[in-house]
Amino acid sequence: MVKIIGAGFGRTGTASLKAALEHLGFGPCYHMLEVIAQPERIHDWERALDGEVSDWDSVLGGFQSTVDWPGCAFWRELLDAYPDAKVVLTVRDPQRWYDSTHETIYQFAQNPPAEAADDFAATLRPTIMRMIWDGTFGGEFADREHAIDVFERHNAEVQRVVPADRLLVYRVGDGWRPLCDFLGVAVPEERFPHVNDRTAIRELVERVSTEGEVPSPFTNA
Repeated sequence: MVKIIGAGFGRTGTASLKAALEHLGFGPCYHMLEVIAQPERIHDWERALDGEVSDWDSVLGGFQSTVDWPGCAFWRELLDAYPDAKVVLTVRDPQRWYDSTHETIYQFAQNPPAEAADDFAATLRPTIMRMIWDGTFGGEFADREHAIDVFERHNAEVQRVVPADRLLVYRVGDGWRPLCDFLGVAVPEERFPHVNDRTAIRELVERVSTEGEVPSPFTNA
């Protein structure tokens, strides 16, 4: 049963949030890396895009939380499917978000690493393009102003729709305290995990692609 819905776009600290939620006992947490590690999962999201998912446990069964794409593209559906779940909207400076996204996951979608190229092109890329780059961004992510407008409108809409008592607008740089207060859990003694910076994304994706599983807990790379 999903208890935490991550509504923030990728490159807003979602990998760090995944690691933090899992450390706090809200794992496993579904992230795009789960799809890269197990490409057959993309078929669940093909069905979702076609409006054919009525039971979200058939997609997210076994996961207590979800962050990043593909889940954030269906935040409304998840909000309805899990009425007791809390929502964490990760945010960051829009200009820095665009630079980070353009230099990492957007480039990966256009030119995946050699180890992932065949599987990615044949299995994952069509659906990811349909969902994110052609869907969320209307095929115009390269237009900086347009992409940032989509980002800001998404964040505003989540804040408009989600009841205040179910929503945390969160910057991962704020660390444990606001997250733990929102979730009603104790603040760990360990330092908050900061993972998946822009220089490490390709290395992390290559590792996930070749090993077929997501490292847990994450380590700084």
